[in-house]
Amino acid sequence: MTGEDTIGRGKLYLVATPIGNLEDITLRALRVLREADWIACEDTRQTRKLLTRHSIDRPLVSYHEHNECDRATELMGRLEQGSTVALVTDAGTPLVSDPGRDLVRLCLERQIPVIPIPGPSAFVAALAASGLDTGEFLFVGFLPPRAGERRRRLRQLASERRTIVIYEAPHRLVQTLADALEICGDRQAVVAREITKIHEEFSRGRLAELVRKFESATPRGEITLLIAALEEGTAEAAAAGTLAERIEELERQGLDRKAALKQAARERGIPKREAYRRLLLEGEGKSGTRA
Repeated sequence: MTGEDTIGRGKLYLVATPIGNLEDITLRALRVLREADWIACEDTRQTRKLLTRHSIDRPLVSYHEHNECDRATELMGRLEQGSTVALVTDAGTPLVSDPGRDLVRLCLERQIPVIPIPGPSAFVAALAASGLDTGEFLFVGFLPPRAGERRRRLRQLASERRTIVIYEAPHRLVQTLADALEICGDRQAVVAREITKIHEEFSRGRLAELVRKFESATPRGEITLLIAALEEGTAEAAAAGTLAERIEELERQGLDRKAALKQAARERGIPKREAYRRLLLEGEGKSGTRA
């Protein structure tokens, strides 16, 4: 028996809503929103636009990251009394980098049916149109806003052999691209912006190219960043040549001397200081050969 068949108690519906174009909503989602006793939403003004477009008039209650704990308890009371609650976010699928976890957890603990109503998701749409490998991927959500924590997280992701999918704020995009270039190397990547909206844009290229593109024009709107997986054998192939050759290759790809040395050292699994020492030895060896 599915959640749809359960009767006699309240139900929580997780309703995916459009990420831009208001036509991107399912018939089932519209039916649930029309029949719900309450619609819990991040921003009542944003949700009201969607409901008005589809001639839906239901009571709204705010549910966002700042009131989630208290409001989850309140909504649980209504659900246990038999009310039906539809949870929506400003855009996309609830709980995907959005509030809702507390309410779902409480419902499951108290055996209240939780019913997903699938629909739009920015990262799925971006991945499908990216041109990168979709067979396996890792959805990261938002990286930490602080530079040090962000770089630590990127170092953890550097050896990923799956496509990496990230949400990022426009004002942090260039720095995130630059950090990814330094830490992960100059991989293929895609910046998907304003998906399904009027100014939808997909920028494809290597990380170095994307850094240059967005340095000259800070983007606006909702952004999904996709970074290609580490290719099998990349580090091993890089290590087969001399350290100087690898550094020169990385510099041609857009890294400065310092970043190239750091990346080459990481590929070989040695400290940067040791890489610098080996680079000097390689130079001495070449000088001795010419003599």
